Amino acid sequence: MSGKLVGIIVIVATLIFGAVLYYVQVYAYYDRLDPGAVELSVVNMATQDAEPLAVDDLQAIDGSSSPIRFRACFTSIMSDTALSESYEPYAEATPLNAPGWFDCFDSVEIGEAIEAGEAMAFLGEKNIHDGVDRVIAIMPDGRGFAWHQLNEQFTDDGSEPIQ
Repeated sequence: MSGKLVGIIVIVATLIFGAVLYYVQVYAYYDRLDPGAVELSVVNMATQDAEPLAVDDLQAIDGSSSPIRFRACFTSIMSDTALSESYEPYAEATPLNAPGWFDCFDSVEIGEAIEAGEAMAFLGEKNIHDGVDRVIAIMPDGRGFAWHQLNEQFTDDGSEPIQ
């Protein structure tokens, strides 16, 4: 076999593998969720109970391969004042990237708004999966976002939080 033929086979195999890997990471493990099947809630500061959050225009995705693949976009019906006075803030809110095709969720914009104090982040549900919290963020214009992120209790051997 000539060197050119071997080189072409290696390049073609690499391109095919790369395309399959890209598809699997970006599309294969995500499913669009029916808006009626997704219930968003926020934790009440006084009772520490999760209460349903009234939303419109809900779009959500999730993946079965990981508990932190959940992302949602919606419009909040509640006012900023009602939210901030009633619900548990989430201090370490860090939105995770969503696949590019789920274009309503821009983690950079959400993260910058939270850091600047423009958006408010709330605890949606503590330990929705073992070691994972659901976080809800509301922008000043009423747009809302939800995602799952690892919490401080997620540990490797049960003794100390993973850094």
